[in-house]
Amino acid sequence: MTVLYYALGVLLMVLGIGVSIALHEIGHLVPAKRFGVRCSQYMVGFGRTLWSRRVGETEYGVKAIPLGGYVRMLGMFPPKAERHMDAAARSGRLAAMIDEARNESLAEIAPGEEHRAFYRLPTWQKIVVMLGGPVTNLLIAALIFAFVIPLFGMQTPERGARVEAVSQCVRPVPADPDAGQAPCTSADAPSPAAAAGLRPGDVVVDVAGESVAEPADVGRLVREHAGRPVPVTVRRDGEDVVLTVTPIANEVPVLDDRGRPRLDDSGKALTTTAGFIGTSTRQPLREYHSVTEVPAFLWFYVESTGRVVLTLPQKMVDIWQAAFGSEERDANGPMSVVGVGRVAGEVASGEVARDAGVPDVSWTAKAATLWTLLGGLNIALFVFNLIPLLPLDGGHVAGALWESLKRGFARVTHRPDPGYVDVAKALPLTYAVSLVLIAMSVLLIYADLVEPVRL
Repeated sequence: MTVLYYALGVLLMVLGIGVSIALHEIGHLVPAKRFGVRCSQYMVGFGRTLWSRRVGETEYGVKAIPLGGYVRMLGMFPPKAERHMDAAARSGRLAAMIDEARNESLAEIAPGEEHRAFYRLPTWQKIVVMLGGPVTNLLIAALIFAFVIPLFGMQTPERGARVEAVSQCVRPVPADPDAGQAPCTSADAPSPAAAAGLRPGDVVVDVAGESVAEPADVGRLVREHAGRPVPVTVRRDGEDVVLTVTPIANEVPVLDDRGRPRLDDSGKALTTTAGFIGTSTRQPLREYHSVTEVPAFLWFYVESTGRVVLTLPQKMVDIWQAAFGSEERDANGPMSVVGVGRVAGEVASGEVARDAGVPDVSWTAKAATLWTLLGGLNIALFVFNLIPLLPLDGGHVAGALWESLKRGFARVTHRPDPGYVDVAKALPLTYAVSLVLIAMSVLLIYADLVEPVRL
């Protein structure tokens, strides 16, 4: 049954991704038709056509490779301006490629339908058409979370380090890493945290003037200040309280890159002398339970996804090192559709829950997790498509804004109208970006097969 549930989870996620892509393209198609643009094709997928049907002037269909989709709009590229014709004719092979793409686009426009070309739309209509797809994905995510949050609740990490426990005394690290700490005695000195008044439930937000984003920051900052009093700001009952803590020099375990104690050849924990205050911390979490909290949850997801996109080059380097080296995949890093399907299968089969030590999870909880995964994927589609590079939607929006800026400047300065922005000139860049996206997809798929993300 585990295999069956795994396959069911993958199938449901593939279906969810397909519907999300189809609705993304509907987000482009509907406003384009509303503004009078002739749309000759609406396709989900790429490659060979598996099924299609013509309704009116538009062919609707499904293609073999379900990694995206497109709406073919007539007149995406404007005619070449006359003042550039002679120069372009002498530009060689690159200009010939651009002219060929432009001519193919214009050849589809029937006589008398020139007004239905996409390039003739006003700037705001171009932006509405191009943002229609990503905004649809955002709305899908909003609907999913509006359903999941009130029924199951959600959590997101917050900045800081929540104090879970405070050591009442200072004890040396035991020789056996598996042995627990001995109880405190009257001869033991109180821990710096206990002496300073730190309490379980406090959230450490600042140490020695440096902001704390996660629990690891507390350990790093404390280790640097052994024997010196440092101000520690904690959030307690909604208010910031400044405490003075003096870390003591203590034998602490040496940790590896994954936060685990390093052992010597005999199996004993390696230690080093560093600052110590005696707290156990974890990442604070914000709870969401009401539909009115959906916008805040969406903003968190969009912001965190945006940070991933901004650091995507480094993320891809990390994925390369994980796929071909010994590094471990970042659970919060990008995944391919293969990785998303694999996670969905593990959730449906209960493998994720078993790895977390939970023997049995209800199908209701599994469904909530799958819906959340699909919602997160739609937010990723929303954010990624806003990148201002062709062939992504954000690239077309950037072109429309640049055209508006040029024509507006010409109007203000009483200069001749520069005409439509020739997006066809960006085709070399478009092809380069497409190759990069394909290479990234191949790397992600390979990494998801050989070194998948562990939740």
